[in-house]
Amino acid sequence: MGVSYSTAKWIAPTSFLIDFAAQQYGMLSTPNMKTIHDRNLSFFSPQPFFIGGFFFPQQLFQLAWLYRLYKLDPKKPGERGELDQMVDFVPYYTVGNLCIATWMVFWNSERLDISNIFVLINSLSQLYYITAKLPAMNTNSTSSILTHIVSKTFAGIGVLDLLHNGSAAFAKDQPASTMVKALTGVGFGLASVASDWIFGGCLVYDLVALTVGQSSIDGGWAKLLGAYAVGSAAIVGAKNLARPPYNGPNSGYSKTATDDIQDRV
Repeated sequence: MGVSYSTAKWIAPTSFLIDFAAQQYGMLSTPNMKTIHDRNLSFFSPQPFFIGGFFFPQQLFQLAWLYRLYKLDPKKPGERGELDQMVDFVPYYTVGNLCIATWMVFWNSERLDISNIFVLINSLSQLYYITAKLPAMNTNSTSSILTHIVSKTFAGIGVLDLLHNGSAAFAKDQPASTMVKALTGVGFGLASVASDWIFGGCLVYDLVALTVGQSSIDGGWAKLLGAYAVGSAAIVGAKNLARPPYNGPNSGYSKTATDDIQDRV
């Protein structure tokens, strides 16, 4: 799924602009995305303003990441290693932006069954990248930090999108069953154990968004989601304080030979 440096430097910003344009369409069209949300409530419907509150700062990180992608020069040995990691993420980043843009079209057309296909593609591809492809963060590298932030926030909000669109498409106006409640607790608990500060913080944010959204739909379920949010935050905090996830003496991260060479350049 690799791309060349030159290709990466135009498909990434192009996909960002397409997604940004689709978001404006979603907010300004009639009906808009919130209207569709309000018509299709279910047991995983979040407070919709939490999604907007997430994407605004996340897009600022995307712009910083895109700037680094454009600025770094693969001909300079000290920059090539940083650029390689960023370019490795570009196909997943591009797929994510294009899926979100296409999702918006079908969401606003109230074809939630079709929009769910693009949610699945985006969310699963982002989760695959951060679990199977993303190298350990190097806190001495701005590019590495930004790649972790952008990829993990994409994956983190993707979890919420997966739950939200799926329940709205196939379980409209239905309450959460005992099985759903149990699997939600177990799933978020296990994910929290395996998460660093960034992805773990996104999981907590997802649960808070669900808690607030469900407070006007099902108060009992909202309270349980709130408890899950507190539990998830406690797990993420305890795990990452006990074993810092980034490079350091207790992180499990060790410099590669390439890192050492780049440090000398």
